[in-house]
Amino acid sequence: MNAPLFRVVKREGGGPLRLAVSYVAAVVLALLVGTVLLTLLGVPALTYYKGMFTLGIPGSRYPFKQVEGFLRLFVPLLLTSLALSLAFRMRFWNIGGEGQFTMGAIAGAAVALKLGDVFPQPLVLLLMSLAGLAAGGLYGALAAWLKVKFQTNETLMTLMLNYIALYLLRFLGETKGTWNFFLSSQSERPKFEKFPAGGQMLELSLGDFHLNLTLVAAAFICAALFVYLRYTKHGYEIAVVGDSPNTARYAGMGVGRIILRTVFLSAALIGLAGAFYVSSAGTLSTAVTNDVGWTGIVVAWLANLNTLGIVVASLLITVLQFGSQVAGTSYASIDANFADLLQGVILFAVLAADFFTRFRLVGRGRQEGLK
Repeated sequence: MNAPLFRVVKREGGGPLRLAVSYVAAVVLALLVGTVLLTLLGVPALTYYKGMFTLGIPGSRYPFKQVEGFLRLFVPLLLTSLALSLAFRMRFWNIGGEGQFTMGAIAGAAVALKLGDVFPQPLVLLLMSLAGLAAGGLYGALAAWLKVKFQTNETLMTLMLNYIALYLLRFLGETKGTWNFFLSSQSERPKFEKFPAGGQMLELSLGDFHLNLTLVAAAFICAALFVYLRYTKHGYEIAVVGDSPNTARYAGMGVGRIILRTVFLSAALIGLAGAFYVSSAGTLSTAVTNDVGWTGIVVAWLANLNTLGIVVASLLITVLQFGSQVAGTSYASIDANFADLLQGVILFAVLAADFFTRFRLVGRGRQEGLK
């Protein structure tokens, strides 16, 4: 049998410092590519990048609004990335973040619209959170159960479940009827109903700045997951199953039970992020996820599934996403498509840097020489 043209070999001796330097170099390279594109569009690159990295705060009449908008994107991405890392640690490839987030958002919206005028706001928000947890968790647990029971491919199953949730959301957003309480009865065209005050997230007023309490909840969840993974029996079991399911079985662990429990927790946290998001936005929308399920996968792997690393990576990616939107509003030749393009170039460069820092390609001749 002929040897492959190239073979991927793990590098030895690569530390966190080397990885950090490669990330910085990749971002610089991507920004240079962006500079060329901006120049071709007649946009001053330095001004654009200044607006992007500062989130448009300097010179803004309402800088606190910029921070509030940033946090509205940051919290869902952080929670989704942390949740996905749980399943990935166990080598359960949960690609269903989009669907689980959507189901959590729909469940949270249903509670807000039905109970927002009935119960006190704190109780409604608690019920929305529980509904989001249950909807997302059960949706993810379905794929886990199929994996445990019938050895199905979890990547394919969670991916297909994304589309079921997506089309359910579109159906709710486009089909008028007396049964569909998600839509506004005051609008002739299909339009999602705005939540009553009881279904909108609590905020802590700090002068002109309103701190959304989902940030506080996300910080608590982040700390709890760190302790859970590092210092509890369940966290140890996740690590053992991830390393070797056969070793876990030999040690007497119920691998199927661990998979079901962990995937439920992972998907439940993503559903909670969906409920948090709609409570902050005050309404559903057909673009409710903002692709957070896909971006969360990138963030989790960039951080090497490290909890603290996920916090840092989520911050940086959100700066990139929100900053690109803000900076692009000042130029007629720039639209959301350019922001997406720039984000893609930067993410691709960072992922390439991550790969070539951890691994190297060995040619056929070199392989023969190593034998």
